[in-house]
Amino acid sequence: MPILDLNADLGEGGPHEALVMPFVTSANIACGGYAGDMETMRDSLRLAAKHGVSAGAHPGFPDREGFGRREMHFPPGEVTAFVREQIEALKAVAAREGVRLAHVKPHGMLYNMAVKDAELARAIAQAVKDSGIPLYFGLAGEASVMLREAAALGLETWGEGFADRGYAPDGSLWPRGQAGALLPHAEAIAQGVRLALEGTVTAVTGETVRVPARTLCLHGDGAEAAELARDLRRALEGAGVKVSRQPSAFSSQRKG
Repeated sequence: MPILDLNADLGEGGPHEALVMPFVTSANIACGGYAGDMETMRDSLRLAAKHGVSAGAHPGFPDREGFGRREMHFPPGEVTAFVREQIEALKAVAAREGVRLAHVKPHGMLYNMAVKDAELARAIAQAVKDSGIPLYFGLAGEASVMLREAAALGLETWGEGFADRGYAPDGSLWPRGQAGALLPHAEAIAQGVRLALEGTVTAVTGETVRVPARTLCLHGDGAEAAELARDLRRALEGAGVKVSRQPSAFSSQRKG
């Protein structure tokens, strides 16, 4: 039976978070860069603990106006510094809530740029290593340097696939704002199941792309996020996939 972690990007102030959380097994929580504050971090961590969901940090460009989805450029040392600062902010709230963070996944344009920019990927991975969190989510597939750079620094890496995003033929994500970047409900469910069972997707331009994913992402800020989380979880389990945190992930359950 295939085993797949199901993650969602949360802690972003969306109205659907409480309805998404029961259906996922990992939550990537915004930690003050592109979105999020102490209150939203606390609320997301409490929801994760309530539902037995692994909690992780979701750092992004310090760009609230653009929701972290605009291309920005910083020296590598500054990238390491702001990513580390965001992770530490969430760690501090998590410590007060008795929750242990399980992983880190970069957000938005920071993530997409790091797929092909080894220096940027290395700067992010260094911040993750400095934080003491050993598990890193990054884009699965040959196009991505993210996992290579993280592994070179000794981090455990999980390749990530996307249920609700279109793919380019090289295995990167199709740019937001272009037709095919965001998949409608039924197509997202079908792509998620295919990723779990076959490890492949069909690119927007028609090519078959290999995506060897251990964790599958859906976005928590969409209008249909709750329905997608529910229906994707049901479809995966109906196809014989065990949706579960995998053994090497730390538990986000409350300590004690």
